[in-house]
Amino acid sequence: MRRYFRFDEHQTNYKREILGGLTTFLSMAYILAVNPQVLSLAGVDGIPADQKMDQGAIFVATALAAFVGCMFMGLIARYPIALAPGMGLNAFFAFTVVLTMGIPWQVGLTGVFFSGLFFAILTATGLRETIINAIPFEMKMAVSSGIGLFITFVGLQSSGIIVNNDATLVTLGKITDPPVLLAVFGIVITVILYAKKVSGAIFLGMVLTAIAGLLTHQIAPPTGVVGKIPSIAPTFGAAFESFQDPAQLFTIQFLIVILTFLFIDFFDTAGTIVAVASQAGFMKDNKLPRAGRALFADSLATMTGAIFGTTTTTSYIESTSGVAVGARTGLASIVTGICFLLALFFSPLMAVVTSAVTTPALVVVGVLMASNLAEISWKKFEVAVPAFVTIIMMPLSYSIATGIACGFIFYPITMLLTKRQKEVHPIMYGLMVIFILYFVFVHG
Repeated sequence: MRRYFRFDEHQTNYKREILGGLTTFLSMAYILAVNPQVLSLAGVDGIPADQKMDQGAIFVATALAAFVGCMFMGLIARYPIALAPGMGLNAFFAFTVVLTMGIPWQVGLTGVFFSGLFFAILTATGLRETIINAIPFEMKMAVSSGIGLFITFVGLQSSGIIVNNDATLVTLGKITDPPVLLAVFGIVITVILYAKKVSGAIFLGMVLTAIAGLLTHQIAPPTGVVGKIPSIAPTFGAAFESFQDPAQLFTIQFLIVILTFLFIDFFDTAGTIVAVASQAGFMKDNKLPRAGRALFADSLATMTGAIFGTTTTTSYIESTSGVAVGARTGLASIVTGICFLLALFFSPLMAVVTSAVTTPALVVVGVLMASNLAEISWKKFEVAVPAFVTIIMMPLSYSIATGIACGFIFYPITMLLTKRQKEVHPIMYGLMVIFILYFVFVHG
C-alpha cells in the first residue's frame, strides 16, 4: 500500500493520511443532514407528496455516493480529494428543476446521470484536462484564493457570526449568542493550536469545539450510537424510470437541465481540484499530474450518485482541511469514504457535528488558501483585474462557478487591450465566449 500511494515520494505516513481523511470527513459531514432536507423540499408547503423525495432514502444515497466517489478518487487518481453530492447543485435541482420548471424529480435525476456521462466522454477525449492546463497560473492562484474567501464566508455565515441585513446585505451577528460564542471559541482554539504547530491542529480544534458544545449544552448529546439504516428503495434506480416515456427527455427544458449541471459542475470541480492540488503542492509546471484520472473519477461518481438517488457528486473544497493536516495521497480519500459508509450505521453521532464545529476548520483553511494571493502579480493591471474579479465574486455571488466565469471573461479582454494576446491560450478565448453566453441565457 505504501508503494501504491507513493508515501516516500510525498513524504507522508499512515497517521497523516488517516488523520487527514477523518478531518475532511468531519468538515463535510454536514452534507448528510443538509442534502436530504434540500432535495426533499422539507418545510415547503403545498407540494404534492409525489413531488417530494424520501428523506431517508436521500440520506442513504448521499452516504453511498460519497463513499463510492471517494473510493474512485482514492484508487484511480490517488489524490486526497473527497467527493459527495454538491451544495448549490442540490438547491438548483430542488427549487429550479422541480419547483420552478415542474420537472419530476425522477427525470431530474436522469439529467444528472447524463451530465455525468457527458463529463466522462469529455474526460476520455482529454478535453477536460486540456482546458484545466490552459488556465494561466495566476488565474489558478486567484481561483484558489477566491475559494478560500468563499469557504470562510460559508463557515462564518452558517455559524451565525455573519448574518443577513436588509440594509447592508450582511453584518456581524449577535456575538453574545451561545452558539456564536461556541464557534468563536472553536476558531480561537484552532488558531492557537495551528500557530503552535500542534500536529493535527484543525482536527483537534473541531474535537475540542464539539466537547465544549456538549459540556455547555449547546450541542445536544446523541440519542444513541447505532441507528437503523433507512431504505434506499424510493430513490434507487429512479433515474431510469423516465426511459419508459422518452418524450420527457426530448425537450428544451431537459436539455437546459443537463447543460446547467454540466456547466456548473465542470468549473466547480476544476476550481476545487486546482485549489486542493495547489495547497498540497501537486502542480508541476502549471499542470496537474493525473488530472484526467481525477476528472474521470468525478464523472463516475456523478453517474453512480444519480443511480442511488442524489444530485451531482462532486469534489469538495473541504478536502483542503485534510490536506492542511498532512494528507497527500488517495489513502486519505479512502478513509473519508469509509467514514461516510460507517455514518450509515452511526448516524446518531452525526448530531454533534454542527456548524459551530466545522466553522473553525473552514476559517483556518480559508486563511491558508488565501496565501496564494502572494503568487499574483498585482502590479500588472491586466492580470490584477481578472484575478480580483474572480476572487471577490465568489463570496459575493455565493458561487465558485460565477467567480470563475466573471474572471475568465475579463482575462482575455485585459490581455488583448495590453497587446499580450499571444500569451493567451485559444481555449481561454473560447471560455470567454461560453461564459458570456452562460450569463445571457442562464442568468439573463
